[in-house]
Amino acid sequence: MELIHTCYRIGDIDRSVAFYEALGFEERRRMPIREEAINVFMGLPGDGDRLELTYNHGVDAYELGTGYNHIALTVDDIAGTLERLGGQGIEPEKPPYRVREGGSLIAFVRDPDGYRIELIEKNKG
Repeated sequence: MELIHTCYRIGDIDRSVAFYEALGFEERRRMPIREEAINVFMGLPGDGDRLELTYNHGVDAYELGTGYNHIALTVDDIAGTLERLGGQGIEPEKPPYRVREGGSLIAFVRDPDGYRIELIEKNKG
């Protein structure tokens, strides 16, 4: 078995694609689903199309619910990443922190639809 992708339902394709491109994703392809929807497949350089963004025509918002939490991405330099994202209007929920002493620095940002993205600084040790 292999986990091949995660799918989010989104309210605006261009807004969501711009957000994920700011995180380093590349738009790979768009696939219409009859007259109902468009799937936008995105991936990180050197990796597969791991993120599927589904836009359903006529739907501009969704309830996120209380069960889903986040996806996680590693970054080389969390301070530099947050500075770069801040220049694009993307701010962390709170400043970077460690869950445990000696652990990696982490921070969370939210995409345009409210989905949480955890940024984890690669351990430099």
